[in-house]
Amino acid sequence: MERTLSIIKPDGVSRNLIGDIVSRFEKAGLRVAAMKKIQLTEKTAGDFYGVHRERPFFKDLVSFMISGPVVVMALEGDNAIAKNRELMGATNPKEAAPGSIRADFAESIDANTVHGSDGPDTAAEEIAFFFRPDEIL
Repeated sequence: MERTLSIIKPDGVSRNLIGDIVSRFEKAGLRVAAMKKIQLTEKTAGDFYGVHRERPFFKDLVSFMISGPVVVMALEGDNAIAKNRELMGATNPKEAAPGSIRADFAESIDANTVHGSDGPDTAAEEIAFFFRPDEIL
């Protein structure tokens, strides 16, 4: 059993895609172990995406992520990280596989609807960033 973090970004939340996206995770065999809808602050978004602080897109990413509420989830299941990344599709929706979340719902490379952890260490850190242990059921 593996866990990963998934975020439905402001563009996905504002377009009422939460149910469609969660349904895809569940149909693929992932279980929602924790979920909440939150509004990120500039500090929280900056801290979460701190690994990108020196990159030219950092400020735009933070601005986008605070532009509306997001849904954060801890997903679990066999090979949850790889399965989530496959379901999401490539970061650039033009390169995402047909039927992936980003191919079907993303509006651009910036407004690409979802975020997912890229490895086990990152997943553990990202889940702990948003959830206390007693919030994961």
